[in-house]
Amino acid sequence: MAGLLQGKIVLVTGGGSGIGRATSMLLAREGAKVMIADYVPEGAERSVKMIKEKGGEAACVAADISLPKQAEMMVNKTLETYGRIDCAFNNAGIEGRMASTVECTEENFDRTIAINLKGVWLCMRYEIPQMLKQGGGAIVNTASVAGLVGFEGLIAYNASKHGVVGLTKTAALEFAQKNIRVNCVCPGVIRTPMVERLIDSHGMNEQDLTSGEPVGRMGKPEEIGEAVTWLFSDASSFVTGHSMVVDGGWVAR
Repeated sequence: MAGLLQGKIVLVTGGGSGIGRATSMLLAREGAKVMIADYVPEGAERSVKMIKEKGGEAACVAADISLPKQAEMMVNKTLETYGRIDCAFNNAGIEGRMASTVECTEENFDRTIAINLKGVWLCMRYEIPQMLKQGGGAIVNTASVAGLVGFEGLIAYNASKHGVVGLTKTAALEFAQKNIRVNCVCPGVIRTPMVERLIDSHGMNEQDLTSGEPVGRMGKPEEIGEAVTWLFSDASSFVTGHSMVVDGGWVAR
């Protein structure tokens, strides 16, 4: 698949770790120039270094995508650096705190929604006008299997990821005739720092999570990255408004 995105400029949020980092590496492998945005600058800088060590091209910017001015700044920084945005992977997100519908605090709910849902909307709000000027583009948002089915004890996270699926479908319809494709990926249980935090903070073990995976294991961040890469490529030119499930069969049960 080498060269699938040759010369493309791709913005990746949450690119400092986990799925964002793995996807950034794959995008660079396919010839893209990658702008990595992350709330934690050290993580973004590390991702850039890893890409350059492999011969790729990347830059980074520190941004909190839940804040309008920072989301706008992130897009402007990408334009200042590379001159355009061909693709955007709106991936930044948090798990929030596990809590039931009645136990979830307002603070936890608001923060989770602000980053996972409002943040995706803000990113598209500033990315799409630039893509319209260029004559097109492709966007992939990170939802989750928790955006398709319910999970007890994750009310805020569930709500945010269901919302991302809705944002994706709406934007896809709005810009389908403007040469802008908008899709989302719905990962299952992926071995990332986020999942490791859930295990550590709630006394879980790996079996607690993999028991729901028909394939019998966690997914790898690179497996999500491969799906994102395909959705950005011309090979998926007739795909928009789609929620691509990459979950080892979780929601097929």
